[in-house]
Amino acid sequence: MASSFETASSVSASAMAAQAERLRLVSENIANADTPGYRRKTTAFERVLGASDSARIEAGPVRLSNTALERIHDPGHPLANADGYYDGSNVNLITEIADAREAQRSYDANLRLFDQARQMTQRLLDIIRR
Repeated sequence: MASSFETASSVSASAMAAQAERLRLVSENIANADTPGYRRKTTAFERVLGASDSARIEAGPVRLSNTALERIHDPGHPLANADGYYDGSNVNLITEIADAREAQRSYDANLRLFDQARQMTQRLLDIIRR
């Protein structure tokens, strides 16, 4: 059976990894905001049970947004159709910035949880040594 420290460490470390994956997707979305035909990437988190009944958080499969692509009028663009329109991306920079902030705050909260569990375990070991 896993100790409380191992459980807390496993959960917080897996949540930090999931948030790091979310930040990676947000970065890709921001980098491709002006790429014609680019669809926003998202992920959902999944709870995964481990062998010792401890849960971990993992990023699920990457999904492409079904939101309509922005229609841009630029007759001189190489991808423009006969009417002068082409499909831009469906990335909204305000949404991406908000997602990045949320992911960063969640990452920081899990880091604090990991650090508190480590400190509590260290204090317990110090008490036992006395």
